[in-house]
Amino acid sequence: MDAIQQHMIDSYRAAQRGELPPPLPGRHDWGVVREARERRRFEAVIAGRPAYGRRWAALRSLLGKLGRSGKSRGSGKLGKCRPSGA
Repeated sequence: MDAIQQHMIDSYRAAQRGELPPPLPGRHDWGVVREARERRRFEAVIAGRPAYGRRWAALRSLLGKLGRSGKSRGSGKLGKCRPSGA
């Protein structure tokens, strides 16, 4: 049974009971994604880790290791890896 079929059954059951129908499937998906991201950030703060910039720090660390190992062709100096919005 897919989500639409389950929604139809739940809507029918709600109509029989005189209740409000459930929200459409996928209606609150982005809200759940935002809440999960905020939860991860909260847990990082509680654990004493930085809540923001962890991906960029990991990328800088990885690129720095590549630069020191001689595998990169550049001068070994890396610019700041920052997102365009920061």
